[in-house]
Amino acid sequence: MTAADTKAAGPPVPVPRVPEKTGISPSGQEADGPRPKKRRKKGELLPYFLILPAILAIAAVYVYPLIKTVIMSFQDLGRAALWGNGETPWVGFEQFTNILGDPDFWAVVGRTVVFMTICVVLTMGIGLLIALMMLKVSTWVRLVLTVALIAAWSMPLMVAASVFRWLSDSDYGLINTLLADLTGDEDRWLGHNWFLDPWQGFGIITLLVVWGAIPFVVITMYAALTQVPKELEEAASLDGATAFGVYRFVTWPVIKPVFTMVATLSVIWDFNVFGQIWLLRGNKPEPEYETLGLYSFSKAFESTSFSQGSAIALITVLMLSGVAVYYLRQLIKTGEVE
Repeated sequence: MTAADTKAAGPPVPVPRVPEKTGISPSGQEADGPRPKKRRKKGELLPYFLILPAILAIAAVYVYPLIKTVIMSFQDLGRAALWGNGETPWVGFEQFTNILGDPDFWAVVGRTVVFMTICVVLTMGIGLLIALMMLKVSTWVRLVLTVALIAAWSMPLMVAASVFRWLSDSDYGLINTLLADLTGDEDRWLGHNWFLDPWQGFGIITLLVVWGAIPFVVITMYAALTQVPKELEEAASLDGATAFGVYRFVTWPVIKPVFTMVATLSVIWDFNVFGQIWLLRGNKPEPEYETLGLYSFSKAFESTSFSQGSAIALITVLMLSGVAVYYLRQLIKTGEVE
C-alpha cells in the first residue's frame, strides 16, 4: 500500500455499538415489555399473620357491637323482638329526636360533664404534683411510693368500691368517725348518710374515681418529667429564673404533649364512669346519680327500650369522638405532633 492510498483511506471510522437490552430506553423510561416480578423476601408476611388474631379479636369485640348498636338505634327493638318473637320496625331518626327533645337527657348530660370536669381537674392536678414531688425525694421514698401506686392501680374495682363504702358508711364509717373527733360534733357526723344528698354522694364517688386514676397519671407524668434536660433547668436558674419560671418556660413545654394525651384519656374514662357509681349505690343507682352510661343502661334494660339505649350510647360515642378530635387538632396546631 502506497502513502497515497493510506492518505485517501483516512482514519478508521468507529462502528457504533448496539446497546444491550436493559429494559430501559435511552430517554430514561422503561421499555415496553413484561416487568420482572418482585420476589418477596422470606418471612415478609410473618408480621401480618402474627397480628391477625389481635385484629380479629378487636373486630369481634368492638367493630361488630358498634355496627349492631348503630343498626338498633334506627329500629324499635323491644323485649319480644330481642328474643325473636316479634318484628323490629325501622323508625329512622325517631329515637334520636325523642332523646334530644327530652329534658331529662340534657340534665344527665350536664351532670356527666360537671362530674367529668371535676374528676379530670383533680386527677391531673394531684397527679402532676405527686410526680413533681417524686423528683425531689430520695430513691427509697420514690421506690416505696411507686410500689404503693402500683398496688392501688392493680386493686380490682369491686374491692376498691367496697373499701370506699366502708369508709363512708353512716354507722361505722371512718370518715364520719374522724369528722366527729375533729369537730367534736358527734350528733351531726355519727350516723350521717353521705348519699342522701347527691352532691355529697358524688363527692364520695369522685374520691373513688380520682383515687383509682391517680397512679396512671403519676407514673406517666414522672416518666415525662425525667426527660426534661437538666442543663436547660440549670441554665434558666443561673439566668435568674424563679422555680415557677423554670417550670413554665422549660419544664412545661417538654411535658405538655404527654400531659395533653393523659388528660384526653382521663376525659374519655371519666365521661364513661359506670362501675364506681353502680357499686357504691348497691346496684340500684337513683335517678339523681345517673350519668350517660347509667342512663343508657336504665333505658335499655329497666325500661326495655333497647333501641333508645343504643341511641344514647351512640350519642355518647359521638361526643367522645369530638373530644378526641379536638385535642388531636390542638396538638397538631402547636406542632407537637408531626
